[in-house]
Amino acid sequence: MFKNFIGFNLASSTHRSNLERKMARQKSLIISLVVSVIVSLILWNLPTDSFGIAGLTIVEQRVIAVFAFATLMWLTEAIPSWATSVLIIVILLFTCSTSSLWLFSTDSGVIPLGTLIGYKSLMYTFADPIIMLFLGGFILAIAATKTGLDVLLAKVMLKPFGTNPKFVLLGFILATGVFSMFLSNTATAAMMLTFLTPVLKSLPADGKGKIGLALAIPIGANIGGIATPIGTPPNAIALKYLNDPEGLNMNLGFGQWMLFMLPFALLVLFIAWILLLKLFPFKAKTIELNIEGTTKKDWQSIVVYITFALTILLWVCDRITGVNSNVVAMLPIGVFCACGIITRRDLEEINWSVLWMVAGGFALGVAMQDTGLATHMIESIPFNSWSPLLMIVGSGLLCYALSNFISNTATASLLVPILAVVGTAAAENLASFGGVAPLLIGLAMSASLAMILPISTPPNALAHATGMVEQKDMMRVGLIMGIIGFILGYIMLVFIGRAGLL
Repeated sequence: MFKNFIGFNLASSTHRSNLERKMARQKSLIISLVVSVIVSLILWNLPTDSFGIAGLTIVEQRVIAVFAFATLMWLTEAIPSWATSVLIIVILLFTCSTSSLWLFSTDSGVIPLGTLIGYKSLMYTFADPIIMLFLGGFILAIAATKTGLDVLLAKVMLKPFGTNPKFVLLGFILATGVFSMFLSNTATAAMMLTFLTPVLKSLPADGKGKIGLALAIPIGANIGGIATPIGTPPNAIALKYLNDPEGLNMNLGFGQWMLFMLPFALLVLFIAWILLLKLFPFKAKTIELNIEGTTKKDWQSIVVYITFALTILLWVCDRITGVNSNVVAMLPIGVFCACGIITRRDLEEINWSVLWMVAGGFALGVAMQDTGLATHMIESIPFNSWSPLLMIVGSGLLCYALSNFISNTATASLLVPILAVVGTAAAENLASFGGVAPLLIGLAMSASLAMILPISTPPNALAHATGMVEQKDMMRVGLIMGIIGFILGYIMLVFIGRAGLL
């Protein structure tokens, strides 16, 4: 009898439509997974001389196959990106490590097996010092939210901008940018959109200013993250390879990174403010800010305030104090856990998927270096014959293009290890532009500037979910800001590289 109700057919049709879309999505993912596996198996079993790399060993060929598998899986997202990272570490452990199955560790005698990767080196990627740096950042974010420090800072930072819509927009852009320098971009965007909700309700329904305010959050989060090594995972990945004692060993400090990337980020944020005002003018004359939330004033909150300030100070002054930024990140972890500010339940809120995804990228880098594949690539490709400017800018364009469609972290995990090898080979050629540093820092910067689609970054997705931002508006603003940021960023990198400031 329920079939006679008005709306039954509509509900049934909607259910069927949703089910069909879900099945189509699952079918697409299965096809992507199958294709990824087949391509990887083909690369795994091809004759070694078909790769055109002199001296290629069996283990190195396996690493190439695993790298291809990771690339396809990250591109198609047949399984979650973090799961792909974990899976490639497991594959490398069982097939390419010193503790691999006997079937994969036996020399056939025809083609040399090659150097197996130390299994500890692969497992260490889960606890790399850069992972600890991010863990410290996550702990700071959780503590700030629990004590209301984030609300206090938002009130303090936005109050000076008054009620003029133009300056309120600037306040949201700058506040979001500053928060994302030290906290997760996603967490920052979610927090600032919460503060923005009552503001949006007070604006005229037909005004364009709402769109500008909603877009200010992802733009501020994406660009603000460029300013510090912990602002976004691509920064940390680039910093790891720049400071690797067994690699480039450049000893680039937290404060040194901020010295040139902070002014750049602030300049781009200011340009974004002007662009949003031009594209989405306000109708309202005033905006009343109403940031709700409580700020605790107990002893634990005081501990959080002091530790937060001290941690940032030590990060910025790491070249003066001599304390590595990765070590500094352990300070809030130790203090907050000892004082009961961070509990077992809080640890469950840490974004472990990001940490595991970064670890997978590090594992690919370890595999390329330890097997000797990186060396053979250097010897096989005449990098020194390439134009250094083309190498630097071209790699950035590739990174920017990829990052608009797949995770910024996945893109950096794929490209940074390769470009670190390329940069090492072409070090003499790149010397006039500051060496390898502009190459890798440019990749990190390009990844953060990629924000034309809702899927490009989590902050974009959150802003799009408000219903205030159409994809065409996001694409227009994202493309313009990407071009402006890219041009200004590489002008800056070339200038400081030629001036020997890196």
